Amino acid sequence: MTNKIQPKYCQRSIQVTEKNSIAPERLKYGFLLCFAAVLGISAFFFNSPEEILEGSKIIISSSANLLTDYFQLANIGATLINASLMSFLTIGIMVFARVPITGTLIAATFTVAGFSMFGKNLYNSIPIMLGVILYSRISRVPFKNNLSPAFFGTALAPLVSEITFNLDLPLYTGIPLGVLAGIVVGLIIPPMACHFVKFHQGCNLYNIGFTTGIIGTSFIALFRTFAVKIEVISLVSGGNNHRFVFLLYGGFLAMFLVGLQCNKWSFKGFVELLRESGRGAPDFISIAGFGLTLINMAFLGIITTTYVLVTGGEINGPTIGGILTVVGFGACGKHIKNVPPVMLGVYIMGRLNIYDHSATPAQLAALFGTTLAPISGRYGPVAGVIAGALHMALVTNITDLHAGMNLYHNGFSGGLVAGVLVPIFNHVKALREAAASKKKVAQE
Repeated sequence: MTNKIQPKYCQRSIQVTEKNSIAPERLKYGFLLCFAAVLGISAFFFNSPEEILEGSKIIISSSANLLTDYFQLANIGATLINASLMSFLTIGIMVFARVPITGTLIAATFTVAGFSMFGKNLYNSIPIMLGVILYSRISRVPFKNNLSPAFFGTALAPLVSEITFNLDLPLYTGIPLGVLAGIVVGLIIPPMACHFVKFHQGCNLYNIGFTTGIIGTSFIALFRTFAVKIEVISLVSGGNNHRFVFLLYGGFLAMFLVGLQCNKWSFKGFVELLRESGRGAPDFISIAGFGLTLINMAFLGIITTTYVLVTGGEINGPTIGGILTVVGFGACGKHIKNVPPVMLGVYIMGRLNIYDHSATPAQLAALFGTTLAPISGRYGPVAGVIAGALHMALVTNITDLHAGMNLYHNGFSGGLVAGVLVPIFNHVKALREAAASKKKVAQE
């Protein structure tokens, strides 16, 4: 998103630097297309075409609010096909907009695919994208500058499904109202996202998740005013670890090898990448090149998958969604240095509080809680642990605000956590710098 009036952390101008040019656009597009294709092909290893078709019908026509695991609701094959189609849609829009692939767009593709495992589908996502297109027309800003809100804004996709299928409305009424709600959401997300980024000063990578949390809360308050009750859902699957462990690790190994080959079989520049704080979601492709970005993404995939397995979690639709989102943001803000402290903070709080640390919601808090990785990168690992712990305490208690309408629930919580902690950490940092300056003067 770029225009002249946007604040610093909203600016996402598309630039092709010398390092970025090393990897041709066809290679980056090819990588994303292969990712989408692998999701679709994998579907047929789990279910027959008939089962996938029936499952797809269920996914399209059901309520999609948190926490609806499509593995459990339909079947694994239909879920993977849904994720594949949503990925191809995202890539197709990029091609139509004629934009070079940036780290933000890779993050968007992986995030859309991940959340298509538990909430997004073609029906409930397209109206929101159309709303962003309409906003671009009205504001006279090129649509290619609003791709991020178009893709990430689908966090409110459950709102479309809820109005259409779950309010006891006839379809001839529910469909127009649901589509209209999606378009309205798409219209208001871009300007609101640029406003709210100032609240957390770029230290919450899921800024649009914070924005959609505010919007979702507003819609739910409106519904409740008219006695419309929206139920929070908790539908998750289990017993799939053995099915996905080799697929995930194999995919990340392949990603690592491709990245290593693109970086001329070396890790040159990786240490410099790790010096990035992650604040404001910097484009790692422009900073370090496509090869090192893929290596970082692969490492994050291995770390997060291992975390789920070691802590006794289930590899299901939501946790795969969390893993893919972390991997995607390995292209713009997250890396193997700023992510682990936040996950450690979530884990510690999960062991101390009343919730089951191995349950899917706790796993998602650890995975999506890495939206706060910039705090770890900017203020140090101890600050990251504190942020993760506070995030775990907060994220488990705010679902009722938006009743599961906001899929980026952790982005909402992360924005609140960053909004509280960043001013405190900035003050502490200023005091330390002032004390160090006085000490230096005294020594001289």
